Amino acid sequence: MARPGSPGSVDVLGECVADIFEDRDRSDPDGLALRALAGGGPANTAVALARLGTPTRFLGRFSNDAFGTLFRARLNASGVNLTSSVTTSEPSTLAVADLDATGQATYGFYADGAADWQWTDSELAATRNDDAVCLHTGSLALIRRPGGSRIEEHLAQVRERTTVSIDPNVRPLLVPPSAYRERLHHWCAVADILRLSEDDCTFLAPGAGLEEACHTWHTAGARLVVITLGGRGALASLDGARVTVPAPPAVVIDTVGAGDSFTAGLLHRLAGAGHLGGRLDELTLEDVADACSFAAQVAALTVSVPGANPPWADDLATAVRR
Repeated sequence: MARPGSPGSVDVLGECVADIFEDRDRSDPDGLALRALAGGGPANTAVALARLGTPTRFLGRFSNDAFGTLFRARLNASGVNLTSSVTTSEPSTLAVADLDATGQATYGFYADGAADWQWTDSELAATRNDDAVCLHTGSLALIRRPGGSRIEEHLAQVRERTTVSIDPNVRPLLVPPSAYRERLHHWCAVADILRLSEDDCTFLAPGAGLEEACHTWHTAGARLVVITLGGRGALASLDGARVTVPAPPAVVIDTVGAGDSFTAGLLHRLAGAGHLGGRLDELTLEDVADACSFAAQVAALTVSVPGANPPWADDLATAVRR
Protein backbone atom coordinates (compact mmCIF):
# COMPACT_ATOMS: atom_id res chain seq x y z
CA MET A 1 0.00 0.00 0.00
CA ALA A 2 1.04 3.60 -0.54
CA ARG A 3 2.38 5.61 2.36
CA PRO A 4 -0.33 8.02 3.62
CA GLY A 5 0.19 11.47 2.13
CA SER A 6 2.30 10.11 -0.73
CA PRO A 7 0.14 9.04 -3.71
CA GLY A 8 1.13 5.67 -5.10
CA SER A 9 1.54 5.14 -8.81
CA VAL A 10 -1.69 4.50 -10.76
CA ASP A 11 -1.86 2.82 -14.16
CA VAL A 12 -4.72 3.66 -16.54
CA LEU A 13 -5.51 1.26 -19.39
CA GLY A 14 -7.82 2.23 -22.23
CA GLU A 15 -8.57 4.37 -25.21
CA CYS A 16 -7.85 7.82 -26.53
CA VAL A 17 -10.62 9.41 -28.60
CA ALA A 18 -10.58 12.53 -30.76
CA ASP A 19 -13.65 14.56 -29.78
CA ILE A 20 -14.79 16.44 -32.86
CA PHE A 21 -16.87 19.59 -32.27
CA GLU A 22 -18.44 22.07 -34.62
CA ASP A 23 -16.40 25.29 -34.49
CA ARG A 24 -19.14 27.91 -34.65
CA ASP A 25 -16.59 30.74 -34.52
CA ARG A 26 -15.31 29.66 -37.94
CA SER A 27 -18.65 29.18 -39.67
CA ASP A 28 -18.55 28.82 -43.44
CA PRO A 29 -21.66 28.76 -45.65
CA ASP A 30 -19.92 26.31 -47.98
CA GLY A 31 -18.70 23.86 -45.35
CA LEU A 32 -18.63 22.78 -41.73
CA ALA A 33 -15.69 23.93 -39.60
CA LEU A 34 -14.63 21.35 -37.04
CA ARG A 35 -12.28 21.33 -34.07
CA ALA A 36 -10.60 18.18 -32.72
CA LEU A 37 -9.80 17.84 -29.03
CA ALA A 38 -7.99 14.93 -27.40
CA GLY A 39 -10.34 12.93 -25.21
CA GLY A 40 -11.47 9.42 -24.35
CA GLY A 41 -12.56 8.39 -20.86
CA PRO A 42 -9.42 6.54 -19.72
CA ALA A 43 -7.11 9.16 -21.26
CA ASN A 44 -9.08 11.92 -19.52
CA THR A 45 -8.74 10.08 -16.21
CA ALA A 46 -4.98 9.69 -16.70
CA VAL A 47 -4.60 13.40 -17.48
CA ALA A 48 -6.60 14.41 -14.41
CA LEU A 49 -4.66 12.05 -12.13
CA ALA A 50 -1.31 13.38 -13.31
CA ARG A 51 -2.41 17.00 -12.98
CA LEU A 52 -3.49 16.34 -9.40
CA GLY A 53 -0.01 15.00 -8.63
CA THR A 54 -0.46 11.24 -8.74
CA PRO A 55 2.36 9.45 -10.62
CA THR A 56 0.38 8.11 -13.60
CA ARG A 57 1.21 5.70 -16.39
CA PHE A 58 -1.12 5.46 -19.40
CA LEU A 59 -1.35 2.12 -21.17
CA GLY A 60 -2.77 2.87 -24.59
CA ARG A 61 -2.42 1.99 -28.26
CA PHE A 62 -1.64 5.11 -30.28
CA SER A 63 -2.18 5.37 -34.01
CA ASN A 64 0.66 6.92 -36.01
CA ASP A 65 -1.90 9.27 -37.60
CA ALA A 66 -2.30 12.97 -36.75
CA PHE A 67 -4.74 12.24 -33.93
CA GLY A 68 -2.30 9.83 -32.29
CA THR A 69 0.26 12.64 -32.24
CA LEU A 70 -2.35 14.90 -30.64
CA PHE A 71 -3.10 12.32 -27.93
CA ARG A 72 0.55 11.83 -27.03
CA ALA A 73 1.15 15.58 -26.84
CA ARG A 74 -1.74 16.12 -24.44
CA LEU A 75 -0.78 13.28 -22.13
CA ASN A 76 2.89 14.26 -22.14
CA ALA A 77 2.04 17.88 -21.36
CA SER A 78 0.08 16.75 -18.30
CA GLY A 79 2.98 14.65 -17.00
CA VAL A 80 1.62 11.20 -17.85
CA ASN A 81 4.17 8.40 -18.35
CA LEU A 82 3.73 6.82 -21.81
CA THR A 83 6.70 4.46 -21.82
CA SER A 84 4.52 1.32 -21.90
CA SER A 85 2.12 2.47 -24.60
CA VAL A 86 2.06 1.00 -28.11
CA THR A 87 2.34 2.75 -31.49
CA THR A 88 0.49 1.16 -34.40
CA SER A 89 -0.72 1.85 -37.94
CA GLU A 90 -4.41 1.26 -37.12
CA PRO A 91 -6.54 4.45 -37.13
CA SER A 92 -7.53 6.53 -34.11
CA THR A 93 -11.03 6.47 -32.69
CA LEU A 94 -13.15 9.55 -33.48
CA ALA A 95 -16.25 10.81 -31.67
CA VAL A 96 -18.35 13.59 -33.18
CA ALA A 97 -19.88 15.50 -30.26
CA ASP A 98 -23.07 17.53 -30.25
CA LEU A 99 -23.66 19.82 -27.26
CA ASP A 100 -27.20 20.81 -26.30
CA ALA A 101 -28.22 24.09 -24.68
CA THR A 102 -27.32 22.80 -21.20
CA GLY A 103 -23.82 21.65 -22.19
CA GLN A 104 -24.70 17.95 -22.25
CA ALA A 105 -22.85 16.05 -24.96
CA THR A 106 -24.07 13.25 -27.22
CA TYR A 107 -21.69 11.39 -29.54
CA GLY A 108 -21.50 9.62 -32.85
CA PHE A 109 -18.50 7.28 -33.06
CA TYR A 110 -16.11 6.22 -35.80
CA ALA A 111 -14.38 3.29 -34.18
CA ASP A 112 -14.37 0.16 -36.34
CA GLY A 113 -10.87 -1.32 -36.64
CA ALA A 114 -9.37 1.40 -34.44
CA ALA A 115 -6.06 1.01 -32.64
CA ASP A 116 -7.62 1.09 -29.16
CA TRP A 117 -9.30 -2.33 -29.39
CA GLN A 118 -6.43 -4.42 -30.80
CA TRP A 119 -4.49 -5.33 -27.64
CA THR A 120 -2.52 -8.57 -27.82
CA ASP A 121 -1.60 -10.79 -24.90
CA SER A 122 2.09 -10.01 -25.36
CA GLU A 123 1.45 -6.24 -25.39
CA LEU A 124 -0.53 -6.46 -22.16
CA ALA A 125 2.07 -8.67 -20.51
CA ALA A 126 4.71 -6.02 -21.28
CA THR A 127 2.73 -3.44 -19.28
CA ARG A 128 3.13 -5.26 -15.96
CA ASN A 129 4.13 -2.81 -13.24
CA ASP A 130 4.75 -4.10 -9.73
CA ASP A 131 5.03 -0.53 -8.41
CA ALA A 132 1.46 0.48 -9.29
CA VAL A 133 -1.04 0.50 -6.42
CA CYS A 134 -4.01 0.63 -8.80
CA LEU A 135 -4.96 -0.27 -12.35
CA HIS A 136 -7.96 1.67 -13.66
CA THR A 137 -9.72 0.69 -16.87
CA GLY A 138 -13.11 0.36 -18.50
CA SER A 139 -15.05 2.24 -21.14
CA LEU A 140 -14.87 1.04 -24.74
CA ALA A 141 -11.47 -0.66 -24.44
CA LEU A 142 -12.94 -3.17 -21.98
CA ILE A 143 -16.03 -4.02 -24.03
CA ARG A 144 -14.80 -3.90 -27.63
CA ARG A 145 -13.34 -7.02 -29.16
CA PRO A 146 -10.80 -8.47 -29.61
CA GLY A 147 -8.87 -6.51 -26.99
CA GLY A 148 -11.58 -6.39 -24.32
CA SER A 149 -11.49 -10.09 -23.46
CA ARG A 150 -7.70 -9.94 -23.22
CA ILE A 151 -7.90 -6.97 -20.85
CA GLU A 152 -10.32 -8.95 -18.66
CA GLU A 153 -7.75 -11.75 -18.39
CA HIS A 154 -5.05 -9.19 -17.63
CA LEU A 155 -7.09 -7.74 -14.76
CA ALA A 156 -7.45 -11.16 -13.17
CA GLN A 157 -3.67 -11.44 -13.15
CA VAL A 158 -2.74 -7.97 -11.86
CA ARG A 159 -5.29 -7.93 -9.02
CA GLU A 160 -3.01 -10.29 -7.10
CA ARG A 161 -0.95 -7.22 -6.21
CA THR A 162 -2.97 -4.19 -7.35
CA THR A 163 -6.34 -2.56 -6.62
CA VAL A 164 -8.54 -2.75 -9.73
CA SER A 165 -10.89 0.11 -10.64
CA ILE A 166 -13.45 -0.08 -13.47
CA ASP A 167 -15.67 2.57 -15.08
CA PRO A 168 -18.07 0.89 -17.56
CA ASN A 169 -18.87 4.25 -19.25
CA VAL A 170 -21.72 2.80 -21.33
CA ARG A 171 -21.82 3.97 -24.96
CA PRO A 172 -25.11 2.58 -26.34
CA LEU A 173 -24.57 4.05 -29.80
CA LEU A 174 -21.49 1.86 -30.23
CA VAL A 175 -22.18 -1.20 -28.10
CA PRO A 176 -25.61 -2.59 -27.12
CA PRO A 177 -26.26 -2.17 -23.38
CA SER A 178 -27.01 -5.89 -23.23
CA ALA A 179 -23.33 -6.55 -24.01
CA TYR A 180 -22.30 -4.52 -20.94
CA ARG A 181 -24.87 -6.30 -18.76
CA GLU A 182 -23.54 -9.65 -19.92
CA ARG A 183 -19.98 -8.79 -18.83
CA LEU A 184 -20.64 -6.64 -15.75
CA HIS A 185 -20.76 -9.47 -13.21
CA HIS A 186 -17.43 -10.72 -14.52
CA TRP A 187 -15.97 -7.21 -14.17
CA CYS A 188 -17.26 -6.94 -10.60
CA ALA A 189 -15.55 -10.22 -9.79
CA VAL A 190 -12.14 -8.67 -10.55
CA ALA A 191 -12.87 -5.05 -9.55
CA ASP A 192 -12.42 -3.54 -6.12
CA ILE A 193 -13.90 -0.20 -7.23
CA LEU A 194 -16.81 0.28 -9.64
CA ARG A 195 -17.42 3.91 -10.63
CA LEU A 196 -20.34 4.68 -12.88
CA SER A 197 -22.85 7.39 -13.66
CA GLU A 198 -26.55 7.44 -12.94
CA ASP A 199 -27.14 7.18 -16.70
CA ASP A 200 -24.95 4.06 -16.78
CA CYS A 201 -27.17 2.54 -14.10
CA THR A 202 -30.28 2.95 -16.25
CA PHE A 203 -28.61 0.77 -18.89
CA LEU A 204 -26.88 -1.70 -16.58
CA ALA A 205 -29.67 -2.23 -14.04
CA PRO A 206 -32.90 -1.26 -15.82
CA GLY A 207 -35.83 -0.96 -13.46
CA ALA A 208 -33.70 -1.25 -10.33
CA GLY A 209 -33.14 1.47 -7.76
CA LEU A 210 -29.61 2.64 -7.11
CA GLU A 211 -29.34 0.88 -3.75
CA GLU A 212 -30.62 -2.37 -5.26
CA ALA A 213 -28.08 -2.04 -8.06
CA CYS A 214 -25.28 -1.48 -5.54
CA HIS A 215 -26.32 -4.63 -3.67
CA THR A 216 -26.23 -6.65 -6.88
CA TRP A 217 -22.74 -5.44 -7.75
CA HIS A 218 -21.45 -5.99 -4.21
CA THR A 219 -22.73 -9.55 -4.36
CA ALA A 220 -20.83 -9.99 -7.63
CA GLY A 221 -17.59 -8.89 -5.94
CA ALA A 222 -17.08 -5.09 -6.08
CA ARG A 223 -16.41 -3.75 -2.59
CA LEU A 224 -16.80 -0.03 -3.38
CA VAL A 225 -19.48 1.21 -5.77
CA VAL A 226 -19.65 4.94 -6.52
CA ILE A 227 -22.47 6.37 -8.62
CA THR A 228 -22.15 9.99 -9.75
CA LEU A 229 -25.44 11.92 -9.85
CA GLY A 230 -24.46 15.03 -11.81
CA GLY A 231 -25.44 18.20 -9.97
CA ARG A 232 -26.82 16.12 -7.07
CA GLY A 233 -23.41 14.79 -6.07
CA ALA A 234 -22.61 11.11 -5.67
CA LEU A 235 -23.83 7.98 -3.90
CA ALA A 236 -21.13 5.66 -2.55
CA SER A 237 -21.63 2.17 -1.17
CA LEU A 238 -18.89 0.30 0.69
CA ASP A 239 -19.93 -3.31 1.29
CA GLY A 240 -23.53 -2.06 1.57
CA ALA A 241 -22.88 0.89 3.93
CA ARG A 242 -23.88 4.00 1.99
CA VAL A 243 -23.20 7.71 2.00
CA THR A 244 -24.29 10.54 -0.28
CA VAL A 245 -22.03 13.55 -0.87
CA PRO A 246 -23.28 16.82 -2.41
CA ALA A 247 -21.86 18.46 -5.50
CA PRO A 248 -20.26 21.86 -4.91
CA PRO A 249 -21.78 24.84 -6.73
CA ALA A 250 -20.56 25.15 -10.31
CA VAL A 251 -21.34 27.17 -13.41
CA VAL A 252 -21.67 24.42 -16.02
CA ILE A 253 -20.10 25.20 -19.39
CA ASP A 254 -20.24 21.57 -20.53
CA THR A 255 -20.07 18.15 -18.90
CA VAL A 256 -17.41 16.59 -21.14
CA GLY A 257 -14.96 14.66 -18.96
CA ALA A 258 -16.76 15.31 -15.67
CA GLY A 259 -17.10 11.64 -14.72
CA ASP A 260 -13.52 10.91 -15.73
CA SER A 261 -12.28 13.76 -13.54
CA PHE A 262 -14.40 12.50 -10.65
CA THR A 263 -12.79 9.07 -10.99
CA ALA A 264 -9.34 10.65 -10.98
CA GLY A 265 -10.13 12.68 -7.88
CA LEU A 266 -11.44 9.58 -6.12
CA LEU A 267 -8.37 7.47 -6.93
CA HIS A 268 -5.96 10.32 -6.15
CA ARG A 269 -7.46 10.81 -2.70
CA LEU A 270 -7.58 7.10 -1.91
CA ALA A 271 -3.99 6.62 -3.09
CA GLY A 272 -2.77 9.59 -1.06
CA ALA A 273 -4.40 8.13 2.06
CA GLY A 274 -2.68 4.79 1.49
CA HIS A 275 -5.84 2.83 0.73
CA LEU A 276 -4.88 1.45 -2.68
CA GLY A 277 -2.65 -1.53 -3.38
CA GLY A 278 -4.92 -4.29 -2.11
CA ARG A 279 -8.54 -5.17 -1.42
CA LEU A 280 -9.51 -1.92 0.42
CA ASP A 281 -9.43 -3.80 3.72
CA GLU A 282 -8.80 -0.72 5.89
CA LEU A 283 -11.14 1.62 4.01
CA THR A 284 -13.95 3.17 6.09
CA LEU A 285 -17.14 4.92 5.02
CA GLU A 286 -15.66 8.17 6.36
CA ASP A 287 -12.67 7.69 4.06
CA VAL A 288 -15.03 7.11 1.14
CA ALA A 289 -17.04 10.25 1.90
CA ASP A 290 -13.84 12.30 2.07
CA ALA A 291 -12.57 10.91 -1.24
CA CYS A 292 -15.92 11.48 -2.97
CA SER A 293 -16.15 15.05 -1.70
CA PHE A 294 -12.69 15.74 -3.08
CA ALA A 295 -13.62 14.07 -6.38
CA ALA A 296 -16.74 16.21 -6.63
CA GLN A 297 -14.57 19.34 -6.34
CA VAL A 298 -12.38 18.11 -9.20
CA ALA A 299 -15.45 17.40 -11.35
CA ALA A 300 -16.97 20.81 -10.57
CA LEU A 301 -13.88 22.59 -11.86
CA THR A 302 -13.91 20.42 -14.99
CA VAL A 303 -17.50 21.28 -15.94
CA SER A 304 -16.80 24.99 -15.46
CA VAL A 305 -14.50 25.13 -18.52
CA PRO A 306 -15.01 23.96 -22.12
CA GLY A 307 -14.00 20.42 -23.05
CA ALA A 308 -12.30 17.72 -21.01
CA ASN A 309 -9.83 20.05 -19.32
CA PRO A 310 -9.39 18.83 -15.71
CA PRO A 311 -7.78 21.08 -13.12
CA TRP A 312 -4.20 21.05 -11.93
CA ALA A 313 -3.50 20.70 -8.21
CA ASP A 314 -2.85 24.44 -7.91
CA ASP A 315 -6.22 25.22 -9.52
CA LEU A 316 -7.97 23.02 -6.98
CA ALA A 317 -6.10 24.57 -4.07
CA THR A 318 -7.07 28.07 -5.25
CA ALA A 319 -10.74 27.07 -5.62
CA VAL A 320 -10.85 25.56 -2.12
CA ARG A 321 -9.43 28.78 -0.58
CA ARG A 322 -12.16 30.92 -2.14
